[in-house]
Amino acid sequence: MSQPTKFFETANKKINKSSNVKHLTQQVAYWQKLTKIIQPILPQPEDWQIACYQHGILTITGENQAMVSQLGYLQRNYIQKLSQLDDFKDLEKIHVRLRFQSKPKETQKDAVPLPQETQSMLESAASFVTDPKLSQALLNFVNRKK
Repeated sequence: MSQPTKFFETANKKINKSSNVKHLTQQVAYWQKLTKIIQPILPQPEDWQIACYQHGILTITGENQAMVSQLGYLQRNYIQKLSQLDDFKDLEKIHVRLRFQSKPKETQKDAVPLPQETQSMLESAASFVTDPKLSQALLNFVNRKK
């Protein structure tokens, strides 16, 4: 990437949305290709992903805080290793970010049903609450556990 790419600028005044989407899709595909190249070089075990590579700055995400910190502290070593590859000749800096995984939602099979007395009390409380959102939340909680 010797020439910096200006993602959201167009050559003329007329904006062609489909070409912008096509360009962004190509960039993402390129970053995915680069991710496969860097994966064995970076600290393991971690599922590293390139979020951006532009103007000599490589932005990488990882899920493990310890691995993210390690890469951040040792980035000079990794810059030297990566800059030996053709795709990373202009690499100057690595930004490392923690990537959060969403936790899977609890399924109704795993939920323990509430005792009938508790359900009745919550339904009664929902009818007395003046805040409609809180009242609905209580009813949703009761109905979820049934």
